[in-house]
Amino acid sequence: MTTEHRSLRSELEALTTEAFRPELAEIDTLPTLDIARLMNAEDAGVAAAVALRLPQISAAIDGIAARMAQGGRLVYAGAGTAGRLGILDASECPPTFNTRPGQVVGIIAGGPAAMVTSVEGAEDSAELARTDLGALGIGPADSVVGVSASGRTPYAVGAVEHARALGALTVGLSCNAGSALAAAAEHGIEVVVGPELLTGSTRLKAGTAQKLVLNMLSTIAMIRLGKTYGNLMVDVRASNEKLRARSRRIVALATGASDDEIEAALTATDGEVKPAVLVVLAGVDGPTAARLLEESGGHLRAALTATGG
Repeated sequence: MTTEHRSLRSELEALTTEAFRPELAEIDTLPTLDIARLMNAEDAGVAAAVALRLPQISAAIDGIAARMAQGGRLVYAGAGTAGRLGILDASECPPTFNTRPGQVVGIIAGGPAAMVTSVEGAEDSAELARTDLGALGIGPADSVVGVSASGRTPYAVGAVEHARALGALTVGLSCNAGSALAAAAEHGIEVVVGPELLTGSTRLKAGTAQKLVLNMLSTIAMIRLGKTYGNLMVDVRASNEKLRARSRRIVALATGASDDEIEAALTATDGEVKPAVLVVLAGVDGPTAARLLEESGGHLRAALTATGG
């Protein structure tokens, strides 16, 4: 074993997410139901671990939302499971919040192919992260979230270090205390979920924790940006029949209007929910609703207040 391999082994052995649990050494001999109960019990503690980091998460969200309000982008960077979760979250923002193309982006070590297969060595390259961010033209208006269960992945750490040097807001999300990733970022978020059921399989509790935090970062930032009205997704993009039905239901829930009024309002606004709600509640036409929303920075509640609604 080389000195480099010994060093890496020692580094991994020091990580909480890599710790071996001798009490589970014979888990493969248990009945399936017992293993399922063990996994379920493990997962039950993840939300509590996230709860301990809510102040740090909230501070990061406020910073992200402030920059996005000025036209900046939200970019996730990670390798393996962490990178895939970032891309998943980013891909769900356009249909849910009608974000513009490229407003929320996920990049993964090894590129698109790494979404479905392992790309050997990619996660070990900080230079690759710098190249990927360079292709996006990252600048001071943007926010970059590095995601890594271990908190030591060179790709994630390199992404955060490079983005911070360019003036972007940076967030480091990891599942180990005292991580290099959190230290490199302006906002460090360390959700310590403990050793995994299967030693080192961070697609389990660590992956669940990362998904919960990414849900918060994007969803609450979008709430702050006026992408919702109460708990209604008024910026939903009606790109299929299910979403068109949902659009009609959202207008109904927001306004209490009749089916005919809802159809008329959606027709007047080319199917856009937010201005349709304004058409109904403020009694204005489609173009006026669009203008009022633009003047209110896209915030429906503010536009309604401006009309006395």
